[in-house]
Amino acid sequence: QVQLVESGGGLVQAGGSLRLSCAASGSIFRINDMGWYRQAPGHQRELVATITGGGSTNYADSVKGRFTISRDSAKNTVFLQMNSLKPEDTAVYYCNAAAYTISRTYVDIWGQGTLVTVSS
Repeated sequence: QVQLVESGGGLVQAGGSLRLSCAASGSIFRINDMGWYRQAPGHQRELVATITGGGSTNYADSVKGRFTISRDSAKNTVFLQMNSLKPEDTAVYYCNAAAYTISRTYVDIWGQGTLVTVSS
């Protein structure tokens, strides 16, 4: 089994910053892509940012220039640095990973989510 545990959410004023972390643990052979998604009340889950095993990144247009995704592959951890936060960034943020277990089984896993609230 592989698990993802997120941390770093909370309440911040508009214009502020937060850093989310997501650590993978368990029977991991290799983690390929990792990413962050978010879901605001009454909205569908949407992509925020992804990062490949090689470090290539992709961002939603709404967060480009404000958010930065990075990873520490040695620690199976992905980060999301969020700057210049806006009230519309308020959502539950979910970590996602595409990984292979030590039995070479492919898994697509999600964390439990961490709430980010940006006040105006």
